[in-house]
Amino acid sequence: MNKTKVAIFGGSFDPIHNGHLALADEVLSRALADEVWFMVTPQNPHKQNCTLSDEQLRLQMVQLAVDGKSGVKACDFEFALPRPSYTLNTLTALDEAFPEKEFSLLIGADNWGKFDRWYKGDEILARYRVIVYPRGCEAEPMLPQGVTWLPARLYDISSTMVRAAVGSGEDVSHLVPLAVARFIKEKKMYTQI
Repeated sequence: MNKTKVAIFGGSFDPIHNGHLALADEVLSRALADEVWFMVTPQNPHKQNCTLSDEQLRLQMVQLAVDGKSGVKACDFEFALPRPSYTLNTLTALDEAFPEKEFSLLIGADNWGKFDRWYKGDEILARYRVIVYPRGCEAEPMLPQGVTWLPARLYDISSTMVRAAVGSGEDVSHLVPLAVARFIKEKKMYTQI
């Protein structure tokens, strides 16, 4: 039986933006995965000192962003796992929960640059395919076997930029899906930036 290939795109998604969605489209159009799951991370071990919006609000934004889109889904799987969320633990738990799926990991080149500091990063590389997209690095780095470079264009959007724009009273409907922009406004998110 052929397993469905799922790329896990983990992040805070505070908020999800058009760059995230474009990357998922690139992964699917290049047949690097059959599905992309936006894994909303309740607590990133590398960002333990930063304040995040409520995880349910972040999940709702991802759900709004992917609604009606083929091949992508919002995922709250880590909400039920111990915190902080270590990627290897998440991938192992996903294998157990979804034996019919084959998981890979989608990360930015900025994270690839510090992958040696990830919890059991060598074990992740031994067990899972990793897809690296340009972020903070335009040239393709030297990559070991099992790691794929996604030659996507660099998107000049970040969640930080979106939060700052909302905090300044700017319209962000060109940076995030319209439903997400409405949600942010309705919930009065990021106004205290």
